[in-house]
Amino acid sequence: MSKKNRPNVIVFFTDQQRWDTSGLHGNPLDLMPNFDRIAQRGTHARYSFTCQPVCGPARSCLQTGMYATTTGCFRNGIPLPTESKTLAHYFKNSGYQTGYIGKWHLATEEPVTEPNRGGYDFWLASNVLEFTSDAYHTEVYDNNNNPVKLPGYRVDALTDAAIRYVNNHQADPFFLFLSYIEPHHQNHLDDYPPPDGYRERYAGKWIPPDLAALGGSTHQHLAGYYGMVKRLDEAFGRLLDALKSLGMQDDTIILFTSDHGCHFKTRNSEYKRSAHESSIRVPTAFHGGAFTGGGEISELVSLIDLPPTLLDAVGIPVPDNMQGSSILPLIRGERNNWPQEIFTQISEAQVGRAVRTHRWKYAVDAPDKSGGKDAGSDHYIEQYLYDLEADPYELRNLIGLNSHSSVRNIMRERLIRRMVEAEEPEPTIESAEPHGSGQRHVSEEEARM
Repeated sequence: MSKKNRPNVIVFFTDQQRWDTSGLHGNPLDLMPNFDRIAQRGTHARYSFTCQPVCGPARSCLQTGMYATTTGCFRNGIPLPTESKTLAHYFKNSGYQTGYIGKWHLATEEPVTEPNRGGYDFWLASNVLEFTSDAYHTEVYDNNNNPVKLPGYRVDALTDAAIRYVNNHQADPFFLFLSYIEPHHQNHLDDYPPPDGYRERYAGKWIPPDLAALGGSTHQHLAGYYGMVKRLDEAFGRLLDALKSLGMQDDTIILFTSDHGCHFKTRNSEYKRSAHESSIRVPTAFHGGAFTGGGEISELVSLIDLPPTLLDAVGIPVPDNMQGSSILPLIRGERNNWPQEIFTQISEAQVGRAVRTHRWKYAVDAPDKSGGKDAGSDHYIEQYLYDLEADPYELRNLIGLNSHSSVRNIMRERLIRRMVEAEEPEPTIESAEPHGSGQRHVSEEEARM
């Protein structure tokens, strides 16, 4: 295959970014004009979700195309097995140069030695970037494990490195994975440090309805979080400008996505690790190649679908062990066999599982299991049910209502089927305590939406 038929591929990967930071999802603050523009010109996955709202597990899924219980990385601190086949291996075996810049979070060492880098050739990264750097102090490690201090605000420092990589790899096709820590909180501060002056821009501005209703750390942290998102989008624009200036825009596929969202201590004692929209829904768009002019996809897309999509887009055969599906058939209008729900595994905060359709969210919990020790369970109890049509920000839990028994039954069947498909053991799911619900009754037709 000639170079012109083998597009470059860049993954622009943010950390802990909510879907509704995008104007296309109703945010009025113009935080992401570059994302919104390429999503409209390319392919926008409007309903995009992580399959595991924790940093390390989500990364293991995106690198391998397998669920976290399959990779074994069901919680943070479990390294990706050295025998795992990653996107880097598949691209490299097809003649691509491969590069990784930023946060890895799939090893247990710092710096990350070559056997634990997932097969990437070029390396400028840290295992846990939030521990080796700060907003204005970016330190990563090169291929020889030498520390490298990059100048500028951390988002800009990594973006500059990515632009240098692109400029130096114009001759041969490349796969570059650019992994930011923003807009994740800075751990030792429990704060979201934006560039100087950016927090002030967004103090007292628009608050998503779930955060407005539930509080959490919203008023302390949202302005800084928005500032980080704004700078990320500006960096995304600079990368797009670099590609255009080098005449590489038409030869490069770009995926913008995130590992999970952020609920600002409203659903549990920290920021994620729940199956609520604020924790699992993320902004996702593709541009370039077959994705140009692809429009908006209304089907539910999971992070587990992104690896096979990238391989399919450049003509690399999708391995049989990948557990998601390429979205390219959706772009071509072939929708008949696409799943009607997405499946999410929860760890660390709990051992939980959930399925979401367009209308319903159903989640279960294994109260006798430890989210930090147990990958799964054979017994769960119903935890919550939300009607996303009537209650898109999940403020009323319907679990146990007699009016919604048909929904619970159908969603329970969906969840068990998806767990088995993910190679988990078939569980028993204990019903929530039933209680009355007045005159409301949900029909089976509604329950299947």
